Amino acid sequence: MIAAYGLAGIQLPHIKPSSSSYGKTTINGLLKNPISVAAMIGDSHAAAFGEGCFDAGTAKVTMGTGSSILMNIGDKPVLSKNGMVTTICWSIEGRIDFAYEGVIVSCGATIEWLKNELNLFKDSKETEAMAMAVPDNGGVYLVPAFSGLGSPHWQMDRRASLSGMSFGTTKNHIVRAALESIPYQIKDVITAMEKDASISIKELMTNGGLTGNQFVMQLLSDILNKPVYSSTMPDVSALGAAYMAGIEAKVYDGIDHLRRLKSNKKQFNPASDLLQQNQAYSGWVKAIDQEIGV
Repeated sequence: MIAAYGLAGIQLPHIKPSSSSYGKTTINGLLKNPISVAAMIGDSHAAAFGEGCFDAGTAKVTMGTGSSILMNIGDKPVLSKNGMVTTICWSIEGRIDFAYEGVIVSCGATIEWLKNELNLFKDSKETEAMAMAVPDNGGVYLVPAFSGLGSPHWQMDRRASLSGMSFGTTKNHIVRAALESIPYQIKDVITAMEKDASISIKELMTNGGLTGNQFVMQLLSDILNKPVYSSTMPDVSALGAAYMAGIEAKVYDGIDHLRRLKSNKKQFNPASDLLQQNQAYSGWVKAIDQEIGV
């Protein structure tokens, strides 16, 4: 492969597991004594490890400006037929777990747009109460394709749309539609992942600023009809990297040791009428499928 690009003879690093010895550093003299570098892993993948995605069928969602979703699919890299990216989830000595990865372009960014451009509220914390002030979205759907739609649709030329409004539409309906778009997009990705892997997700772990919104979290559990867990750890990515380094440094005996560690997570269980939620979600699917300009 290197020769095909005309790069024969270049120096490349040896391939190592995420949990491995990478040498020592003083961080350019910042530290008096050198410390070991015992792990190297990307942000989203570290979060998956920190959340405990150790088995096929476990998944995590990071809900920030956008969203990264990773689902552990086991020890074999299976290519997706439904718009997912196949990636290495994490690796330790003697074991590699693969994952499907889905990317949602706009989550928290949608809420910031409502605040900064439409001035519907002053603080994003107000959105939870606004969404719950109305019994439903009133038929309003916001497709937040401000920079296109990511997984599993991959319509990067598409633009955002707000549909279903009437004279009875209030700003609460619009805010609710915006918040609903987040769990709806996550469900789109999870459904595609389950089809590809032929695995039903066992549990979904979440992290990021939007996990503080109770409306979003409860709706996510409702439409997935699965338990959803919200991490109380402020930086799950750092925790995952620390776990990786801990395994290499023999602080932890391995994955089973990590399973036994105490983890403080808030659990959300399906509580709403599943039929009602499916009907609301079908409206989202119609909004997604609608041709641009119709």
